[in-house]
Amino acid sequence: MVVFICAEDAAKENATITLNSPATAHTAVLPLVVTTPEPWHPFVAQIPAKEKAKEGETVALNCQFHSPWDPSLSKLTVKWYKVDEKGQRDLLENNVTVLTNYSRAFIHGNLSQGDASLTILNVTASDHGIYFCQVTLSSGKVVMGSGTKLRIRRALGLFGIEESIGTIIGVVAAGIGGLVVLIIVLTPRLRKCLLCIKQAPHQA
Repeated sequence: MVVFICAEDAAKENATITLNSPATAHTAVLPLVVTTPEPWHPFVAQIPAKEKAKEGETVALNCQFHSPWDPSLSKLTVKWYKVDEKGQRDLLENNVTVLTNYSRAFIHGNLSQGDASLTILNVTASDHGIYFCQVTLSSGKVVMGSGTKLRIRRALGLFGIEESIGTIIGVVAAGIGGLVVLIIVLTPRLRKCLLCIKQAPHQA
């Protein structure tokens, strides 16, 4: 009969096993099995989380792929897509433009070194949104960055003031609201003034 004892247990307890058996007992010590922690997972970093540019400028959105094995993206699928109020739109896949007649965006990073950064030329107001960098591994697993929010600043032609689109909309809305309140407040006073003007000739 063969008895198997874990090496760790034998070292801790220092026990001697005696079998009341007419058969000859053989003791075999199994090697200690050590469980290692899970290996480091690949990930995509998009830093900084926010970018802003003025209309007509060129903007670069960072995307770095990190892997414990090989940071190269040459044999992996790289995809960029944008999310805005209209929903999700795919821009690039393996440096090939997905959108028709859209050649202003391209990957300028070195894929062999894990750099899949995106460049957008001559940005317009329609380019605002959140941009995501996505890498599909050879196993089919998808690794995605946390996204980069792009804000577009617009130059007002009258005074050359540069402001973000959201700020412009807010200022216009506030101005209209203030004008409405002013009209509501002044209307009763204007009526009184008109009545006074009409009554003045009669009194005279």
